[in-house]
Amino acid sequence: MTLEVPQVFNVHVFACYQQRPAGHPRGSCMTSGARPLWDYLQVKLEKLANPAIALTATGCLGFCRAGPLMVVYPQGIWYTPRTEADIDAIVDQHFVAGDPVERLIIVPQL
Repeated sequence: MTLEVPQVFNVHVFACYQQRPAGHPRGSCMTSGARPLWDYLQVKLEKLANPAIALTATGCLGFCRAGPLMVVYPQGIWYTPRTEADIDAIVDQHFVAGDPVERLIIVPQL
């Protein structure tokens, strides 16, 4: 039997909001400057007003040294944006046009 699972969102972004104390050996996305980027992303998505694109705040995604870190489903693409221009590229090129931003994609390493 094949289970048919309905797709709720065309793009579902999980952005790490993990905050660890300064100097923690694993680091964290928030100490790597994620907060202003995620705030910018949230405002940009609200202005886009596309209900098929969702942003979910998460805890640790497990690859702390790579942060700020987000993963985009259903493709499972991992991004490390560093600037608002990177967020613009991800939203406009990937979320809207459907073409992942190769220069910002990472393959997380354990």
